[in-house]
Amino acid sequence: MIKVEKLSKHFGKTKAVDAISFEVAEHENLILLGTSGCGKTTTLKMINRLIDPSGGNIFINGKNIFEQQPEILRRGIGYVLQNNGLFPHYTVAENIAIVPQLLKWDKKQTEKRITELLEKLHLNKDYLNAYPNELSGGQQQRVGLARALVANPAVLLMDEPFGALDNVTRAKIHAEFKALDELKQKTIIMVTHDVQEAFELGDHICLMDQGKIIQDGTPAELLFKPKNDFVKEFLKEQRLLLEFKTITVKSLWHLLSNEEIKGQGPGILVNYKDDLWAVLERATFFNAERLNMMNLENKEMKTVSFENLTAAFYQYKKQQAHE
Repeated sequence: MIKVEKLSKHFGKTKAVDAISFEVAEHENLILLGTSGCGKTTTLKMINRLIDPSGGNIFINGKNIFEQQPEILRRGIGYVLQNNGLFPHYTVAENIAIVPQLLKWDKKQTEKRITELLEKLHLNKDYLNAYPNELSGGQQQRVGLARALVANPAVLLMDEPFGALDNVTRAKIHAEFKALDELKQKTIIMVTHDVQEAFELGDHICLMDQGKIIQDGTPAELLFKPKNDFVKEFLKEQRLLLEFKTITVKSLWHLLSNEEIKGQGPGILVNYKDDLWAVLERATFFNAERLNMMNLENKEMKTVSFENLTAAFYQYKKQQAHE
């Protein structure tokens, strides 16, 4: 869906982005991850033609974006900013309706689409006539997302979209983000410096440093097949948590053996697509002694204990290390 070829941006002698290349598959969420100044936001702005590159090409759906008018290109791309980018003197309804007005939608079509998005994003219709400063940070971010999605663009660019939110609000919006069907139909490039956010939301991560892509791969590939010491060090502090959030029940299925667990303690039903962190959170909340695993592909069921799950986790890590 998106192909970036040898893209560069130089500011004087500084190479902000240095001949990088990557591809994003349709309906994939690619994360540009790295510390401040690594070139990730500059890369995002070149894809939206807010900045012109010093060299290289970008193709969206097979078309070179530099052969299109920037204004036309941007109308087909949703863009979400860290500080939400809402116009303070516009109401919520007016903010969301900006792109439909540019596209000459009629009033009824615009209102229908706005109502649909508010419902999906858990925003009350009473907010339509409110101004951004009357909303919480989380509500403002949802309105910013609604504005980016309203014209149903195929591509969504997100620059530190949750960076200004507190941890509790961010966790809630992350869960909504992953569950929202509207976003599952988009090809997304998201910029973040938050390692946990990258691993939680990304299908594919480009880890950047000093304008270059150091490693490009899945979260599991960065964790278990780091390209060099930079990648290892970058993930070192949060490694165990990232492993729990990256490894799913499905990954461990062949290592899990069915058990007969004595006692009448409660059990929970676990989907094989769940990551281990989600399983542990739910099991702790319900004080579960049995984990009833279900493989949705073949309807196979397994009942396991925490000990079995933990043993499978460490066995899986050993296998990855030796591959």
